[in-house]
Amino acid sequence: MTKRQLRVGAAVLDILDQDIPQGRERITLRTGNGVGVLTLCRPEQLNGWSWESTRQLGIMADRLRFDDTVRVVLLRGEGRAFCAGIDVTAPGGGITGRSPAERTQRYYEGIRWAHERFAAFAGLPQPVVAAVQGYCLGFGFELALMADIRIAADDAVFALPEAGIGVAVDAGGDMRIAREAGAGWAKYLALTGRRIDAATAERIGLLQAVTPLAELERTARSVAEAVAAQAPLAVRHIKRSVDAFADAGLAQALDRTALAAALTLTSGDAAEGYAAKAARRPPRFDGT
Repeated sequence: MTKRQLRVGAAVLDILDQDIPQGRERITLRTGNGVGVLTLCRPEQLNGWSWESTRQLGIMADRLRFDDTVRVVLLRGEGRAFCAGIDVTAPGGGITGRSPAERTQRYYEGIRWAHERFAAFAGLPQPVVAAVQGYCLGFGFELALMADIRIAADDAVFALPEAGIGVAVDAGGDMRIAREAGAGWAKYLALTGRRIDAATAERIGLLQAVTPLAELERTARSVAEAVAAQAPLAVRHIKRSVDAFADAGLAQALDRTALAAALTLTSGDAAEGYAAKAARRPPRFDGT
């Protein structure tokens, strides 16, 4: 680990910079012209998400938060998918315990830890513009919903498939859909696991624009640059004011979500759901 100093106004803050070993990056950060570009950089795994991805997102959020040269963040995925969801092959994916209760408690604390990193990202002072292409499933969908503005290619596909493998939606995506599109759409998507295309996502208010795939990067960057051109203090306070209104009650709901996720991840239904998915057969859930 190394220390670096970032000057914010007249103050000097010592920030402990956690190293991300080269070749182990899940996310990269490039800055220039007022735009910080965060890229999910595992295209061969369709940018599948893991605990390590969550750790690195928190590190990047801390770096961006105190970087006065960055006025807006552009979130994108490398390759043919934005993020196809959780990478079930990633190390540390399963949490163990000496008893079912201890395992559930460890899951609960792990998910709360993840929520803290997601909150740091969603609560950045700079607005976040997401550019979404291809698969945007499960956690990928939830990550996109943490952005302030979402632009998608016309090939983008969105879904929350968690209930189909026996687990709860664990990062607040269903609540963010309820905020943006209404409770009916949140329940429809989370309870059925059905996929929707970009045109539908735009129609119900989850996207601000849809563009041909070849134009996605240019369109999303033009939106980001338009934000970066505005008065920085005004932009940051507008984001904070809108979020304060839109996210009222979100913190309490996310704690309930963490508990629901911990209980379902340690359930027999979850074990059956993952086994059925691996065997490519319909699951046989019994509610245990």
